[in-house]
Amino acid sequence: MCFEDLDLSDELLDALYDMHFDECTPIQEKSIPLALQGRDLIAVAQTGTGKTAAYLLPVIDMITYGDYPTDAVNCIVMAPTRELAQQIDRQMEGFAYYMPVSSMAVYGGAGGEEFGRQQRGLKSGADVVIATPGRLLSHINTGAVDLSKVSFFILDEADRMLDMGFYDDIMQIAKLLPKERQTLMFSATMPPKIKMMAKALLKDPAEIKIAVSRPAEKIEQTAYICGEGQKAPLLEHLLRNVCQHRVIVFAASKLKVKDLARSLRRRNLKVGEMHADLEQQQRDEVMLDFKAGRIDALIATDIVARGIDIEDISMVVNYDVPRCAEDYVHRIGRTARANAGGIAATLVAGGKEQQSFSRIEKFLKKEITKNPLPEELGPAPEYRPDQHRNFRAKGGKSFRKPKASGDQPRKPRQGTPERRNKGGKPRSGNAPASKS
Repeated sequence: MCFEDLDLSDELLDALYDMHFDECTPIQEKSIPLALQGRDLIAVAQTGTGKTAAYLLPVIDMITYGDYPTDAVNCIVMAPTRELAQQIDRQMEGFAYYMPVSSMAVYGGAGGEEFGRQQRGLKSGADVVIATPGRLLSHINTGAVDLSKVSFFILDEADRMLDMGFYDDIMQIAKLLPKERQTLMFSATMPPKIKMMAKALLKDPAEIKIAVSRPAEKIEQTAYICGEGQKAPLLEHLLRNVCQHRVIVFAASKLKVKDLARSLRRRNLKVGEMHADLEQQQRDEVMLDFKAGRIDALIATDIVARGIDIEDISMVVNYDVPRCAEDYVHRIGRTARANAGGIAATLVAGGKEQQSFSRIEKFLKKEITKNPLPEELGPAPEYRPDQHRNFRAKGGKSFRKPKASGDQPRKPRQGTPERRNKGGKPRSGNAPASKS
């Protein structure tokens, strides 16, 4: 389906044309008509499927041609990281280029001057505020923002926000919003806590689920079976001998990112690090250096990496095996964009990492090539994911903790507001005026 087939205004279509947006992605095709009808929505789709346009386009159109105040905040978009908030704000500027809809990004990590600028923008009533939960609460507590007239509440990367511990912040913000509002929730996964939050925030929502797509065929997927102690020298080997530039390395924690970056710098490799402990100015400098080629590899956590938008990545390295197939697809999707090629290498240690990688292979319905380790690293362990499962195999031993003497046997269990058209006249319904 093309964007022209949707009930979007001519000005919005002109902006999309200028940005070379022609055909809708599946999430856009399914979400935009429902949002224009005023429905609450919960959509499950992986990152990179076009979710930002799926919620921004209908909101921009409805604010432009609806009866909404011009001096108040009309829409709140929640995002897990400042990088993603900035990225959404940039897209918002492009989509609303021909429309009188203002926006601003609100995030932490900046100095007092930036905090003051954000306060002034909130007080003047930017139409769309894209914010990280913690920083928005900080402004709310200073009395700088009035949320009493918000008509749209959007949660992007909802599962990541919960992973980061923002559940209470989000619920606190939601209590300050009008009960009569439209709420749109987008998430890559649907764990129980997301379902609980959706039940609390959404009214009779439409549900959309887009299947996780397989990685691009041009990505050369490989794996190295290794011991945990072999990972660091193996990564150095990859950075020196396989791809020397434009590399992103994903690690599981902030501490590991810091230690890894420090170790690689000692070996005279030009690397930068991205994690939640960096101030905003530091993050901006690292990204600028990476894009300019002053650093060759970026060591990053999953959470921060979701906001990174760089097109020409030559290699992605999973230093730690991703926790699920969706994260794997998202990570390696950073390479081989725009019909270019790319390499995705995963370092797989024993035990749980082999189990997780086996589940990823089953999801992909393919066996990923296992490359031999460089000779200087010594022998590699066997890839035997089934042997690490915690169950009593036939003829094998149980890995369960033995029962202590005196333990008792376990007991059995018991038993939408009025709109106005382009001429300013009010009309009923939630969709914008049809194009002539």
